Amino acid sequence: MPNYIGAIDQGTSSTRFIVFDREGGILTCAQQEHRQFFPRPGWVEHDPEEIWQRTQQVVAEALKRSGLRPADLAAVGITNQRETTVAWNRKTGMPVANAIVWQDTRVADDVARMAQQLGQDFFRAKTGLPLSTYFSALKIRWILENVPGVREQAEAGEVLFGNIDTFLVWKLTGGPRHGLHLTDVTNASRTQLMNLETLNWDTDLLQSFNIPAQMLPRICSSSEVYGHIAEGPLAGVAIAGILGDQQAALVGQTCFERGEAKNTYGTGCFLLMNTGDQLVHSRHGLLTTVAYKFGAQPARYALEGSVAIAGALVQWLRDNLGIIKSSTEIEDLARTVDDNGDVYLVPAFSGLFAPHWKESARGVITGLTRYATKAHFARAVLEATAFQTRDVVEAMEQDSGIRLSVLRTDGGMVNNNLLMQFQADILSRPVVRPAIAETTSLGAAYAAGLAVGFFKDTAELRSRWSASQTWTPSMDKARREHLYQSWKKAVARSLDWLE
Repeated sequence: MPNYIGAIDQGTSSTRFIVFDREGGILTCAQQEHRQFFPRPGWVEHDPEEIWQRTQQVVAEALKRSGLRPADLAAVGITNQRETTVAWNRKTGMPVANAIVWQDTRVADDVARMAQQLGQDFFRAKTGLPLSTYFSALKIRWILENVPGVREQAEAGEVLFGNIDTFLVWKLTGGPRHGLHLTDVTNASRTQLMNLETLNWDTDLLQSFNIPAQMLPRICSSSEVYGHIAEGPLAGVAIAGILGDQQAALVGQTCFERGEAKNTYGTGCFLLMNTGDQLVHSRHGLLTTVAYKFGAQPARYALEGSVAIAGALVQWLRDNLGIIKSSTEIEDLARTVDDNGDVYLVPAFSGLFAPHWKESARGVITGLTRYATKAHFARAVLEATAFQTRDVVEAMEQDSGIRLSVLRTDGGMVNNNLLMQFQADILSRPVVRPAIAETTSLGAAYAAGLAVGFFKDTAELRSRWSASQTWTPSMDKARREHLYQSWKKAVARSLDWLE
């Protein structure tokens, strides 16, 4: 019997292939970045063909390093950047345009018009999502309306849509010859076209966004054998798990019980709480989404708070302002001061996501005096991520009626001890970092492994989870609430900056 399970992790800035053993240990890993295109202000694009090439390269590289053969892998799972929208020709396999990335805001005017006509929450009852530039539906419509000939081809069944998971599965299973056109419920729930209760594409939604049903993939569970890889170094290996990246991290953190939550600190910040089989509609600016669906078992749902800018703010400090030369320098610089010097930075570079959902907000820096230094800026950048997380946690507790007892964390920023301690302080809850840091890839591997019997059940997975470090609150209540109220004043000044 094979002793390993693989995971393709296709993210916003890079693609990785990781092979795990039964204990969740990493046997081999390869990673490559892909280019980011910014053709106009607010536009963010990727080249889908470049992503496909990087996927093939990292798989080959990881297997070469380890000497593994396809027969050594029980299955492969896929996790991916969500909402990023690809349309491609069924016969040639070539994209009809660059992928429109989840961060892209080109459909902001469409959002404003539809919100004025219908209300921002018109689609929430069916989809759990407000009108926003974030989701796939309006991105698909933009391609249909702005790339010549594509609408006609889509209506004729010649152009296919998929988020990155769908594009990769189609390519891996044979592409134009016999590629499988499918997605899982977690990715489908981020398109704003799937009904959360039926877990099917919704005819009324398709009509509202004017999207042909024939271009959409088949919706499957998150854990089943979809098909087998057609060729290349993994030829014959089953593809058996698909999860959007944040849901994959929830699974990788083994948050299988109602009320358990994780926060991923990456380019953005994404906090998900498992609400079990209960579909909780948010009244406080959160998203309702599918957490996972394992085979024939009922779907599990989640509340999600999506923060657009977290780690990207550190990159901005590095690349745009030149205050630091590398992202790892920010903690040392921030530690040279005792506090933020009353400086607050609200990173609403393209509006605010949860819980505000304000497309018209823009970034602000408040509280500046001549006392402020670059070290205070560094501290304000880190604290902005923690403040935004508290905004989401408070909304989540109000919606779910569950008080969060502990926050499990993952993502690149969790190695910043100053941030993690401040997060515990501003939340007044323990913050925990898991022993296995690659939770997103691990979640995809878990989903695939459950489908083929590599793992017995979720109880086995839970038994493997352990903490590497816990941060406990040490800030007094008066100080904590003063800082948070000042943050909320800063946020208020960022709102409705655009007319």
